[in-house]
Amino acid sequence: MRLISVFTLCALLIAAVSAGPLQTIVLDVQNMTCQLCPLTVRKALQKVPGVAEVSVDFAHKTATVAFDPDKADTSALVKATTNAGYPSTLHP
Repeated sequence: MRLISVFTLCALLIAAVSAGPLQTIVLDVQNMTCQLCPLTVRKALQKVPGVAEVSVDFAHKTATVAFDPDKADTSALVKATTNAGYPSTLHP
């Protein structure tokens, strides 16, 4: 089992090194009214191909997303949150 984990880790590291530089954006997210809302927003964003990392701040109603710009763009991220019931816009 441990041997499989090492091979999996190596494959992930190779993929990360060969990927292009990530782009990070901040989205202003509407309709987050409870502590569970950020979980839904995070899961919706993580489903977008090319998304590497998501952090949602309930207090500031924002989502910070690191993604591969060759695989995703801002409109795909906004669409993902909107489809989940949380319209968003690019933070100025």
